[in-house]
Amino acid sequence: MANNKKRVDLVRQIFRRANSSNRVQWEYINQKGFDFSNDNQLSESERSALEDQGMPTFTINRILPVVEMLNFYATANEPRWQAVGAEGSDVDIAALFSDVADYIWSRSDGSTLMANAINDSITKSIGYLQIDVDVDSDHGMGDVIVRQPEPFDMYIDPKSRDILFRDAAFILVRKVLPRNHLQVLFPDYVRKIAKASSDEGTDYAYTEKAIDSARKDFHYKDITESESIDPETGENDTLLEFFEMYEKIKVSYVNVFYKVPPEKEVLEEISQRVKVRMKELKAEMEVQLLEQQRTMQAAVAAGEMLQERYDLEVQKAAKMAQDQLKSAEQEYMSELQAESSRVENRVVSEKEFKEMIEVPEFAEMLVDQVQFYESRIKHTKVVGDTLLSEQFLPETITEYPIVPLHFKWTGTPYPVSAVSPLIGKQRELNKSHQIMVHNASLGSSLRWMHEEGSIDMDYWEKYSSSPGALLPIRPGANPPTPVQPMPLSNAFFQIVQEGKQDMEYLAGIYAGMQGDTGAQHETFRGMLAMDEYGTRRIKAWLKHAVEPALRQVGLIVKQYSQAIYTAHKVIRIVQPNELPEEKEVEINTPMYNEYGDVIGKFHDYAAAKFDVRIVAGSTLPVNRWAYLAELKELLKLGVVDDMAVLAETDIRNKKRIAGRKSQMAQMASRLEGMEGQMKDKEGTIETLERQLVQAGIKQKVMQGAIEIGKRKEETKTSIAKAENQTLAEQRFYRDTIRKEAALIGKDLGIEAKRIKNDLQTSKEKS
Repeated sequence: MANNKKRVDLVRQIFRRANSSNRVQWEYINQKGFDFSNDNQLSESERSALEDQGMPTFTINRILPVVEMLNFYATANEPRWQAVGAEGSDVDIAALFSDVADYIWSRSDGSTLMANAINDSITKSIGYLQIDVDVDSDHGMGDVIVRQPEPFDMYIDPKSRDILFRDAAFILVRKVLPRNHLQVLFPDYVRKIAKASSDEGTDYAYTEKAIDSARKDFHYKDITESESIDPETGENDTLLEFFEMYEKIKVSYVNVFYKVPPEKEVLEEISQRVKVRMKELKAEMEVQLLEQQRTMQAAVAAGEMLQERYDLEVQKAAKMAQDQLKSAEQEYMSELQAESSRVENRVVSEKEFKEMIEVPEFAEMLVDQVQFYESRIKHTKVVGDTLLSEQFLPETITEYPIVPLHFKWTGTPYPVSAVSPLIGKQRELNKSHQIMVHNASLGSSLRWMHEEGSIDMDYWEKYSSSPGALLPIRPGANPPTPVQPMPLSNAFFQIVQEGKQDMEYLAGIYAGMQGDTGAQHETFRGMLAMDEYGTRRIKAWLKHAVEPALRQVGLIVKQYSQAIYTAHKVIRIVQPNELPEEKEVEINTPMYNEYGDVIGKFHDYAAAKFDVRIVAGSTLPVNRWAYLAELKELLKLGVVDDMAVLAETDIRNKKRIAGRKSQMAQMASRLEGMEGQMKDKEGTIETLERQLVQAGIKQKVMQGAIEIGKRKEETKTSIAKAENQTLAEQRFYRDTIRKEAALIGKDLGIEAKRIKNDLQTSKEKS
């Protein structure tokens, strides 16, 4: 309890120190700017003084149009974020971040909150966006949401020098709320809130305002305890101070690198591999020993070595071989264990590391340690004199969840608003118009100087301004003399006109940007040029103040979403400017093995690492007509299709038109496909007809060739028959001649033999 009281006293002391005279002066100036923008431009003393002088108390608010136009330019479109994956495996998940951010933004009505924050930035010099968690959303799973705190509730470390307060030692939020309202906000701490008490039950109001009927706006600090109502009793409820303090604390961490030893099965496998290698090495060394012994035996036989030296060298070689085997076995075992062991790293707090290092087994596995410091956000809640809670935000959150949007940063937590430079000119315009109207009123309602008792005063007061009135005077008295107002100088009217121009110049919002046709360019291109050049000051503010803040919002949304969205989640996003209008995103999808056990996550959003960027100029307005003209030109060039043009138009039932066009495109595609098929069929028919004609020609040619071949064969056959007949006749003639020759030869032989016999006989006779 003593520590809790000390913590409460510390928070309240920090608030008192942060609520310094500089901060009070800053809030006073910017509250006045906010009042002027809401047409509450006269204090009670100023109003009373004007009424006492008979002057009008109206004001001509030239600041409100400036505020509305600046707000429009900064919030014409919703901001868009992109993410870049740190590794190849993170690219797909990084692409989902834009969808998750859109879901959080739309669920929190971020466009309205940002419009209010930008309005605070313009009128109060600074606006805020806060990232928080709705723990009861999604049936207790939680959802990341965006809030918009009140700038005058924020108390920043005065020594902060960062435009986004990232270097601030603390950011303190102070509110004064009814007790019952606090119990509704924090149902877990109902008893603590019921026992809490507070020394301060009102907010600090630093500006003087008109009262009663002259008041034109109300501020949240105007609601006092007399107007806080307890809904249970209907009576006044007690107002309590509520503090939320965020501190950025450096926490010591250690990046531990340690070896993970192999498992028992792996060790057995290593042992078997070592045995095999040792067996091979032993066989190799035995062979080397035998070779060495043979060499030495040859030396002994040759008388080059003594037998004693031989015995000694053999012993040395055997012992050396054994030693080498032992050292090789140890070396192989350590190498294989080193190969099978893996080095892992883990980030733990310094306290956890000291406990881990005391374990001998872990100390042996420790490879290296690197100490570093990381920012953690400490969140403290205090109601009155009671500490509600004190805890650290999740480890993934390293930045303050409150992001400022400055208008003009001064290097301190006290920036300058857009309204502050205009207050003097606004007062000048109010005073000028009041004097002109008052002068005109005096000219239309004359004042009279008269001798006392010369006229009936009641009668003159009643009828002196009536048309055609007869105003009597007493006999012998001088007639009353009218008192004419002094004429105003022409330079006075010039001052009024210059004052209006000065306000436009100071604010950077000109009449032509607000639709004043007299101040616009006649041509379309001239209007576009005015739109481009006239908004450069606004674009500079967006680029150097708003976009860095939105980038920081995206970073914090990423940190919060990775801490909250760790379970399987399906997100549906409505995209009114795109077709189709709905998109479904799924993250942390569980992956199962064949046994139905969860073995991992697909699109593990919490474990992904990626950088967040803001799309520059995404919140700026787009000149619709110029953009449509550009799209039409791109459509003619074929760069975009007609659906891109349709999505940017204001035509009703765009979705149905897109559906009809899609159906028409499908039907056209089918028709084109059918036409292609018909063309293919027609081509096939023509090809078949040509093939038929060619086949007929070929058939006739073949028939002719067959006929010719037949006739050719018949001719060959007849020729062959003729030749065969001729050959047979020749053969018959040859045989006949041969037979006749043989007969003649035979006869000649018989005759020769007879003649020989006759000669022989004649010889014998002689």
